Amino acid sequence: MTFFKLIIVVEISVLIGVDHRLLKTFMFIFFCFLFPIISFSQTTSQIENNTSEWAYYNSHGKLQYKTTQKGDKILDFSFAGYMGGGVVIPDVPVKITVNPTGGDDTENIQSAINEVSKMEFSGNFRGAVLLAPGNYTISKTIEISTSGVVLRGSGSGLYGNIKSTINLSGNPFNAITIRALRNSNNDENLNEQILTQITDPYIPSGTNTFMVSNAGKFNVGDLISIDKPVTAKWVEFMQMHDLVRDGKPQTWLPVGSVLNTEREIVKISGNFITVDVPLTDSYDSEFLNPPGVIVRKINTPNRIAHSGVENLHIVSPPQPISHTQRHFTALRINGEDCWARNMFIEETMNSVAVGGKRITVERVTVQRKALHQGSSRPAEFAPNGGQVLVDRCNVIADNVWFVATGGKQSGPIVILNCKFTGDLTAESHQRWSTGMLYDNVRAETGGIDFRNKGSMGSGHGWSMGWGVAWNCVAKNFVIQNPPGVHNWMIGCIGENIPKPRPFNQEPILPGGTLDSQGDPVTPVSLYLAQLKERLGEQALKNIAY
Repeated sequence: MTFFKLIIVVEISVLIGVDHRLLKTFMFIFFCFLFPIISFSQTTSQIENNTSEWAYYNSHGKLQYKTTQKGDKILDFSFAGYMGGGVVIPDVPVKITVNPTGGDDTENIQSAINEVSKMEFSGNFRGAVLLAPGNYTISKTIEISTSGVVLRGSGSGLYGNIKSTINLSGNPFNAITIRALRNSNNDENLNEQILTQITDPYIPSGTNTFMVSNAGKFNVGDLISIDKPVTAKWVEFMQMHDLVRDGKPQTWLPVGSVLNTEREIVKISGNFITVDVPLTDSYDSEFLNPPGVIVRKINTPNRIAHSGVENLHIVSPPQPISHTQRHFTALRINGEDCWARNMFIEETMNSVAVGGKRITVERVTVQRKALHQGSSRPAEFAPNGGQVLVDRCNVIADNVWFVATGGKQSGPIVILNCKFTGDLTAESHQRWSTGMLYDNVRAETGGIDFRNKGSMGSGHGWSMGWGVAWNCVAKNFVIQNPPGVHNWMIGCIGENIPKPRPFNQEPILPGGTLDSQGDPVTPVSLYLAQLKERLGEQALKNIAY
């Protein structure tokens, strides 16, 4: 349907007396969700002949990647999302239905979740708790702490008039938490340390095979941690050794700490190990020895799995305050193969935070009308985990970070077909996270950044390496290349602003790797193209593309 045809539909609807509330709902859905998809499909024909030298279809119709002199390339981001991408989020059968009481509904909802949590598994799931349509009031956090449990509302209100609304009341708290209970007996470290050292002089970003000194004690299926040491030599190479703020030294990453990447072994050939998901960072022995990069076998972390929250409307009291004060938040997930979808969240702050791995956050809209106060800002989406997919989400707010990563996160992290309306940025926020993709993100009144934040905060420094902005639209970008590392801006519309390190006048830092600026490229979506190539057309249908 073209925009012209839409106008005709609206005019006819008015003439025949369609309920104005229904028409308003249709218009909201169209412009927030359908119009971007229609524009996306129309754009395909316009850009099919324009390609990037860094990722493109070869003569056989396969994706091909340009590499750096050391072999680095754009990451295969398609492993992000529930079950590693391209898998249907299931419709889990309802076991208990809860109705609103007109009073405090906290205990009723929590009791139903606790009851389902005791039920036997059917496959990966125990069952869902359904909130019937209506208004619910809660005064403390609703917790899902057992795998296989889903909290489902009857609608968020974004796709129709039916909704289950959770109203937050009392002292500030987080509305819904999905997280396993702590278990002191399930430490990630094994009693017998099984470890080895990587022997490759250089491991490029984007690869999934490397050589170790001795793979003899490892097996296919082992969960491992690849530990990159933070050495004084590497910190100095990254030009992060001289951070100062207000006359006081700032620490980017403490020397002696490590950057951990969790992966599973899928193949062993001699002393060559292949892992399930490509590595998001590069590993240069020139700056990491001693002690070198260590590969450790670890236990499976104590994470909740196959749990989710969906079809809900969450409303907080307005919060015209600083996020440094106590405030209401909406959702916290720390798990594995979990999700949040079809949610409308109003007036919370630091609204959605994700940890763990293989998490999908889909069609979640955060709207704030109460203006946040202060220069330090909340992050409405905080995707701080591995293989995280934030898909078709929206933020409508001013003076916030639309998206912000914390420190030391190893992706892939994908922000796909999202729209951000307001006056600030989506950014990698601090302290060397790696492997993030902004894919067809629109922030016409804001920005998208992969940058050096210098002494901002408490020494946030280089925030992202090996990040990609692909076919995005923003008022402005700040895409910069760290030493020895690329961040890409490909097919994007908007100005890339040269900047020095914050609080400095000069020098202007090296700009990111720009390709086809102002002219979108094919494939239209890098993530969807990679997913289709790895798993086939059905994988796209599974996630409603």
